[in-house]
Amino acid sequence: ELANEISFVAENGGWVVSEGKDIFNGELAKDDFKAIVDHLLTRTDIDIIACGKNSAYTLKKYSDEHKSVSAMYYHRLEFVDNFDNLNDVFFKFGLNISDDRIPQVQADLHEAIGDIMVPVHTGYGSIDLIIPGVHKANGLRLLQKRWNISDDEVVVFGDGGNDIEMLRQAGFSFAMANAHEPVVQAAKYRAGSNNEEGVLDVIDRVLKNEAPFTH
Repeated sequence: ELANEISFVAENGGWVVSEGKDIFNGELAKDDFKAIVDHLLTRTDIDIIACGKNSAYTLKKYSDEHKSVSAMYYHRLEFVDNFDNLNDVFFKFGLNISDDRIPQVQADLHEAIGDIMVPVHTGYGSIDLIIPGVHKANGLRLLQKRWNISDDEVVVFGDGGNDIEMLRQAGFSFAMANAHEPVVQAAKYRAGSNNEEGVLDVIDRVLKNEAPFTH
């Protein structure tokens, strides 16, 4: 019921919506979409989720475990025979892979398709492929320009590699307690665990003008 009153930087900055109106769509070109899919399908160690504006799409042939985990994060998820002829605007790919293999796979993907899409580690057995320059910081910047808000008036929270640009940009950036070291290095402050309402604790400090938000 609040969707038309607030703003969203979704799909790692690929889709920005404010008060029900699209501000930005970072559409992947159809030829690039096909090139990415063709490469990913050569890798049997990766489960693919193509993330579109109308829905996310994954293959029927994948395991039930992959389908159930994906459904937790993608409320609109279609199971398809292949990725051909999908009529949608695509922003990114989500790739499910075991945590221990992520560094090597991320490096391999960067070498193979880095000119088209950038692989970023989101944490918890997942890599996102995003359009170069289309990240959360870019989405926030568009909203800041719309509202005339400077970086030092922005508070952000992050725990994964796809948050790093945003954490570097914002004046008040908080790495969550479970964040990996590169994320911690990008942030200016630390927040408690999400299991202990770490984000809400910081928001309370904002509203009370407590450190580091004192004027």
